[in-house]
Amino acid sequence: MSALAVRTGSINLGQGFPDTDGPDFMLAEARQAIADGVNQYPPGRGIEPLRRAVADHARRHYGLDYDAETEVLITTGATEALAAAILAFVDPGDEVIALEPFYDSYAAAIQLAGGVRVGVGIFGPDFRLDTERLRAAIGPRTKALLINSPHNPTGVVLTRDELDLIARLAVEHDLIVITDEVYEHLIFDDAEHLPLATWPGMRERTVRISSSGKTFSATGWKIGWAMAPAELITEVTAVKQFLTYVSGAPFQPAVARALNEGDDWVAGLRKELQGKRDRLAEGLRAIGLDPVIPRGTYFMTTDVRPLGYHDGIEFCRDLPGRSGVVAIPHQVFYDDVEAGRPYVRWAFCKADAVIDEAVSRLRHRSAD
Repeated sequence: MSALAVRTGSINLGQGFPDTDGPDFMLAEARQAIADGVNQYPPGRGIEPLRRAVADHARRHYGLDYDAETEVLITTGATEALAAAILAFVDPGDEVIALEPFYDSYAAAIQLAGGVRVGVGIFGPDFRLDTERLRAAIGPRTKALLINSPHNPTGVVLTRDELDLIARLAVEHDLIVITDEVYEHLIFDDAEHLPLATWPGMRERTVRISSSGKTFSATGWKIGWAMAPAELITEVTAVKQFLTYVSGAPFQPAVARALNEGDDWVAGLRKELQGKRDRLAEGLRAIGLDPVIPRGTYFMTTDVRPLGYHDGIEFCRDLPGRSGVVAIPHQVFYDDVEAGRPYVRWAFCKADAVIDEAVSRLRHRSAD
């Protein structure tokens, strides 16, 4: 869809990347690192200042203690951390329960490991976790839970009660838990991000994954990390070293500084994104759509049936030619395609002027 946006000159409200950069001091740190010759392989687990900054960040925000030497691994974005964790712990025939709709890399990584994906729905129109289906999904072949909150593509932030159930089930069935927390700081209104690793019995079985890309608006740097007990991190590292080995040498000191000094900048970003969310929601309502207001992430969802469409793919294929705007159909994130068929995902991590122009184009299309 991003290629289609470029080809048609459309505004890209599909792919989740911001059109502004991260904090100036972080960008300057990377430029200085390049000038200082920080351009060769960093240590396999990442530079020590960044690993320490990741550990300090977890302690400061969540009261979680990780040893920077043995319990933190720097990866090529969260996507590599997820792939490495899945490949490390999932054997052929093992089942992995994941929240459906899925971030698209989950399916590929589970398939590469020879695992079996089992979806538990966060389905429309209310987009809440189906807790009874979660209970029922766990069986003798279940090896891992893959939990994404704040959740892409729905924007759902799991509640304390939902997380409590997940934790109890994981402990009861002795499951590995992999948590995708890349949107941990991009939460709105009264939402609170609560890492599963803070629950009793969970730290020792949880691989926490996050990254700098979303938090600091640097998605192209691909600097992520995994945190877990030493024995789990050792297994993830054994896989990671044969994927990319290392990455992003001059970006690592910059991300370390951002983690240490960037809390105020992130708070400002979160406030800006909430305003952008509300701006796009108002514009979508003006063309006859009723957006599901997200509590986190870059994304909001609409049901396109009020505009006469019953298939999100059809809507998204028509949209560039008719309006000069690109969005993403939900069903590409689902095994249960019918559950996602009428829904479309819109990204609001764009400049206000870009959102306004997109809404103007959409209004012109709806008037036609």
